[in-house]
Amino acid sequence: MTISPHHHSMPEHPIDFRAPPPSPIASGRRSTVTNDDVLTEFLEHSLRVPNLVLPDKVFPRQKVVETPPRIDFQSLKSQESDSLSKALDSMSRLGCFQLVSHGIPGDLMRLVLAMAAGIFSVAPEKKAAVTRSTERRLGYELEELHGEEESHEMSEEFVWCRDKGLKLDMEGIWPTGYSNFSEKMEMLQLEVENVAEQILRVLWENCPKKSLSLNDIMEGQDIVGSVCYVTNHKRSILSDESRSSSLGYDVIKMLIRGTDYSHALCFHICDGSSEFHVYSKKGWVSFSPDKDALLVTVGDQAQVLSGGHYKHVLGRPIFRGEKEDCISMAFLYSPPRNTTAINAESNKGKAISLRQQAVIAMILTIIYRLLLYVCKEF
Repeated sequence: MTISPHHHSMPEHPIDFRAPPPSPIASGRRSTVTNDDVLTEFLEHSLRVPNLVLPDKVFPRQKVVETPPRIDFQSLKSQESDSLSKALDSMSRLGCFQLVSHGIPGDLMRLVLAMAAGIFSVAPEKKAAVTRSTERRLGYELEELHGEEESHEMSEEFVWCRDKGLKLDMEGIWPTGYSNFSEKMEMLQLEVENVAEQILRVLWENCPKKSLSLNDIMEGQDIVGSVCYVTNHKRSILSDESRSSSLGYDVIKMLIRGTDYSHALCFHICDGSSEFHVYSKKGWVSFSPDKDALLVTVGDQAQVLSGGHYKHVLGRPIFRGEKEDCISMAFLYSPPRNTTAINAESNKGKAISLRQQAVIAMILTIIYRLLLYVCKEF
């Protein structure tokens, strides 16, 4: 049997062994400069930090300059209607007011401010031994301001309190002056606490909304008594542009940090400051304080005690155009437990107001005269 020669012929669809088309190759005559320019432009756009603008709900807006009222301490203590209404309105809207005729000796305040400069003249290596930390709540704290020239402007803080441990540590690094300074500070603090106690009593008695008692609020808190923030404001050489850019950072920093100590009222001694800034979560107000006036701001304890009626704010003096360093002090007043300055709602009925005493006196007088009349007739 013969085999057909077509038996071993190729199939109808033969396998295509052709190679794939070559990949496109850039012409060797094209310059690499163009590619480098494209890559450089891409990297510049990718690495460029976007200009973020925080919305108003996140970043507090600066409000129109509004100067808090001047409140005469004697008029406020006697609850004179005009001074009382202005103080209560300012504490609820702005969280602060200016206190005048407070009776604290001006010579004592100026003396303590001058002596406080010695605290910041201590050598940096000695300050390190009394620097604040998580374990140490009193002592030095260095605070740098924000801006391109931040190294040229900074402020130092020293947190003072009637504390034996702090006194021993400071006498070790400043033996020639701390004892005298601490003695004068205690005298000034007693004067401030006396004024603060009377103001807090007036605010509490005239608050339309009362919340918990002071003892309930302070329960479980680490109360060390009233403290004072002594701040050394270094001479500023920042440009106006750098100073303006640092204000936004300053607002955010103040709100995040707040204060390390819970308090009812804060008294700011900042004579000579060009501005005073009042910060809150909803915005901030700046104004030029009056000379010789104490700036009183509301603390967290007063806000809770009033059921949110009084506005908790943070205050900060600003010194501009000064040729020398400036010192300011902020006394954070926290009344002791079982204080008589504030009574709980349950104990309020035990107190008799002046009006009630007058009514009782009139009733007793009428009863006495009736008894005399009855005795004469019979």
